Amino acid sequence: MPVTPLYQPERAFLELGEGFCDPVEPAAFPACMLRYRNDRWAARIGLGELTEPEWSAHFGALKPLPGAFKNPLALRYHGHQFQSYNPQIGDGRGFLFAQLRDAQDNRLLDLGTKGSGQTPYSRSGDGRLTLKGGVREVLITALLEALGVYTSKSLSLVETGEQLYRGDEPSPTRSSVLVRLNHSHIRFGSFQRHAYEKNPERLLRLVDYSVEHYFPDLASLEGEQKVAAFLADVTQATARLVASWMAAGFVHGVLNTDNMNITGESFDYGPYRMLPHFDPDFVAAYFDETGLYAFGRQPQAVLWNLKQLAGALSLICPKDPLVNALQPFGEAYEQALCKSFFVRLGLKNHDHDTDINFVSELFSFLRDSETGYEQFFFDWYSGMISAPRAANSPAAEIYQTRAFSKVKALLARHEPAHREKLNHPYFHQARPCTLLIDEIETIWDAIAGRDDWTLFYQKLDQIEFMRTALQD
Repeated sequence: MPVTPLYQPERAFLELGEGFCDPVEPAAFPACMLRYRNDRWAARIGLGELTEPEWSAHFGALKPLPGAFKNPLALRYHGHQFQSYNPQIGDGRGFLFAQLRDAQDNRLLDLGTKGSGQTPYSRSGDGRLTLKGGVREVLITALLEALGVYTSKSLSLVETGEQLYRGDEPSPTRSSVLVRLNHSHIRFGSFQRHAYEKNPERLLRLVDYSVEHYFPDLASLEGEQKVAAFLADVTQATARLVASWMAAGFVHGVLNTDNMNITGESFDYGPYRMLPHFDPDFVAAYFDETGLYAFGRQPQAVLWNLKQLAGALSLICPKDPLVNALQPFGEAYEQALCKSFFVRLGLKNHDHDTDINFVSELFSFLRDSETGYEQFFFDWYSGMISAPRAANSPAAEIYQTRAFSKVKALLARHEPAHREKLNHPYFHQARPCTLLIDEIETIWDAIAGRDDWTLFYQKLDQIEFMRTALQD
């Protein structure tokens, strides 16, 4: 990845003016122990030359970066949480720390925090992040990036030396502050807040800001036409996002409207899971008792969220253009789903009907056979399915069954798109890189019990090895 020669600060969010955020002060932490630094992305955004003390000062003690905001900004938003509207939320344990320019793609990027202290929206919370929560987010953002999901990047994780009490973790537990690199922190709930407050002027300003910085191709449009086109672009981006989750076998767990980003970027990871095997009813969050956000219901969940965004925008745009903007979601999702699966399999697409039939057959096989989800893609890419090496796979016997013969025939009809990747040493390992819940717990047990970070760094090395195989 090319190195950006210079950190390029921005302060674009201040263009919005009053009503969109609150200046806050970061917490003062008793310790600052650097646990993770994303050197690859730090280099890309011009921060690769920071020394460890400088890094800890900026991303542990949260001293402002040169040219950044004088005070961090806690962003204002509302949201539907498990489809119930909550007007009491906002940035409760994080804030927008800085904005900068990605010189490679000329994108406006945000540095946001998690666990950086209390804000006006903390309610009764302490504004902190458990170290386990930080470890989990570093791991999943690395894995999803490797699998081709458009995700936030975990830039830094610092342990902060406090003892926290949580109902869903053995307590007291250790604390941390995470810094994320995001392509915008504008959430669906950002629009919902101003609609709830019946403030069309702020809604229009937020649309204009979003178009200027994230959808510049729409800049020549005006009024209602711009609003509808903005929603249409967000719809397309969101369809691509959820399709990539499905191809990756990722279950977000909490698909509330305040966790959805207008740029179609996945972020804010709580009780996520990776599928052990294909199961549409698989639920990530123990408190999702009805399966609202189950793996197979994620497309419906994000479409519901898009409808809430449309509802907010109806304060500044007639209903019909907004309904029309949402209509392409189903087709866009199917197209993106096919593309994502064919990329995962290293095959070239055919026509849409052929491709969607193939994906449907693959879903049926994976569901009925309970083949390890990541294992299947690894076995196909590495040649284990069709070659004698299949004996090395835990699913070897399944690949010899009649149930698999139809999928195997469909696979054979498609031309490989990336033959050179088959030679990557990643595909000559015995097993694929996975991040199942038992693995995460084992990594955390070593950290919590012995302060042993070896498994954590080993897993990150494995994920990076996987990324080079799939993307470089």
